[in-house]
Amino acid sequence: MAVLQMQRISICAMKKNRKAILEELQSLGVLEIDAAELDLELKTMDTMNARLIFEKNASLCDQAIEILDEFSKEKQSMLASLAGKPLIGRKQEEEAIRDQEEILRTAREIQGYRKKLTENSAAAVKLEQQEAALAPWLKLDIPMNFGGTAKAAVLVGSIDGNITLDQVYSQLAADAPQLEAFDIREISNDAGKLSLVVVCLKAQAQELEEALRMQGFARPAQLVSEVPAQELENLKNEVVRIQEESEQIREQIRALHDRKSSLQLLSDYFRIRAQKYEVLGQLRQSESTFFVTGYLPKKQVSAMEKRLTEKYDIVFEAEDAEGENVPVALQNGKFGAAGEGVLAAFGLPGKGEIDPSTIMTACYVFLFGLMLSDAAYGLIVFAVCLGVLLKFPRMESGMQKSIRLFMYCGLSTLFWGVMFGGYFGDFIDVFSKVYLHRPVTVKPVWFAPLDDPMKLLLFSLLFGLIHLFGGLALKGYMCLKKGDAKSFICDVLSWFMLITGLVLMLMPTELFASIAQMQFNFPGWLKNTSYGLAIVGAAIIVLMSGRDHKNPVLRLALGLYDIYNLTGWLSDLLSYSRLLALGLATGVIAQVINQMGSMAGDGIFGAIVFIIVFIVGHLFNLAINMLGAYVHTCRLQYVEFFGKFYEGGGNPFRPFRENTKYVDIVSGTETQK
Repeated sequence: MAVLQMQRISICAMKKNRKAILEELQSLGVLEIDAAELDLELKTMDTMNARLIFEKNASLCDQAIEILDEFSKEKQSMLASLAGKPLIGRKQEEEAIRDQEEILRTAREIQGYRKKLTENSAAAVKLEQQEAALAPWLKLDIPMNFGGTAKAAVLVGSIDGNITLDQVYSQLAADAPQLEAFDIREISNDAGKLSLVVVCLKAQAQELEEALRMQGFARPAQLVSEVPAQELENLKNEVVRIQEESEQIREQIRALHDRKSSLQLLSDYFRIRAQKYEVLGQLRQSESTFFVTGYLPKKQVSAMEKRLTEKYDIVFEAEDAEGENVPVALQNGKFGAAGEGVLAAFGLPGKGEIDPSTIMTACYVFLFGLMLSDAAYGLIVFAVCLGVLLKFPRMESGMQKSIRLFMYCGLSTLFWGVMFGGYFGDFIDVFSKVYLHRPVTVKPVWFAPLDDPMKLLLFSLLFGLIHLFGGLALKGYMCLKKGDAKSFICDVLSWFMLITGLVLMLMPTELFASIAQMQFNFPGWLKNTSYGLAIVGAAIIVLMSGRDHKNPVLRLALGLYDIYNLTGWLSDLLSYSRLLALGLATGVIAQVINQMGSMAGDGIFGAIVFIIVFIVGHLFNLAINMLGAYVHTCRLQYVEFFGKFYEGGGNPFRPFRENTKYVDIVSGTETQK
């Protein structure tokens, strides 16, 4: 476990080599460029417009790819995302760059197709709304915009509300008794809407319409020039035409699916260019030179200096990086690296802190297995994770580390399951008794927690104490590494002495005996030693916790307050009782599932019921308890373990590299799909 030593490098080179050097640095992908203020007289280059053009082109390709995926008939499996990005050779990249104008035209063509589909969809919705508006008028045998004859007028409209034709006539007689030469025909009366066509003298048309408006009469929003039935047929034909056209467009989009790889490559090319121009705009430069500053792992400084100085005339300087803003990069073996994601979720090591990844991963795996603690579940988790790792060797680094961590957790679960005798709970006992009629019992190597929960509680607290002491020991290691012996004695050793003394004092008591179901009788010298450890440890804490203050009263008060932290130790220790709770929960739920499955008996029907209940129930139990083990194990690391020595807060190392979205570009000419 190690935090890589960083060095701050400074490069000064001729401006004519700026593009080539930046591309070299980007392809290497090991330098985090820091836009430091070197000299106020040095200037920066405005690259915003060029960068926006590259980002716009990358976005255009991205949108085209999304459209192709939307209409593609190829369905990706759920695990396809684990396969990693395809490997693309430089030759394929150069071909895409050469054909970029054609590829961009294809992207615009695909976007045009998508726009047309959107317009067709909106047009189809509008036509359907028009069809719905025509529904009440289908019995009308004249066009809705028919204006009448030389002497007669035709009014087409509707009245909202539960009203009948007779009521309309009656109301007209009351409102306009002078009107007589008119005829009203009911076209439809549906959903509280009376649709009418009125024929009257042209001279009385305006007066009659005003009288009808007093009853709520209104003309249709759209007066079609065809008979409604014929107009409806026209609308339906237009909808069919639009649907056929849309399907042809979809086929044209699918026909362009083979251009997807070119679009992906070009999108990543523009993305890389945009990243380069973003950095280029941050660099300080004079009329003939430019400067690059940043952070680089110390072990890679020599190789980079040699590579750059062999190709270009540059000035290369490196010095040890110091300060709060130095980025953090971790270097661990496969086991320790598996827990880096859990550590990063809390925070990378801050200034002066060690990388606890390996120790934390070991504790994480140990405690996770203790919580899940079923051999069959552990074997399933291990086999699934191992299979995924073997099948997808190029998956994304963070995902690979997480799956590797759960593979180790599966082994730990398998170990604790064998120790506690859990194989799908008590599946072997139930199956042999119900279906074989010959009870078979696999005894635990250690003990069965469901038969002796207090024993598991005792060992859970013991493992918790070891875990907490481990965190305190790491704090002591960091103090000694800094050469701070006083802090080691006053802040670490004193607490070891106090807690150890109190534990040794507790063990011979009747309270502890009632919990542990065992009696400890210590010799007199050990009892006196426990008293001495507790007293000396407490005295050091009281007298030295406030050692930075000159006021003796304040120092004593701070020391007494620090002793109060014993309650925090007790709280932390009791948190490990969750090991008991989660371990028992897995076993109890598994037993209930087995009992439920066996209730139907040993016939064919009973066997079918048992298989269904067994599969569904144990999958649920595995999923819910894996989630619980993950959450609570993280909590024990973050709160109890890290709380003793670790603060985090480091800035992650983000080197300037070719951050692609779709492909990984490698040296060579072969393409791996």
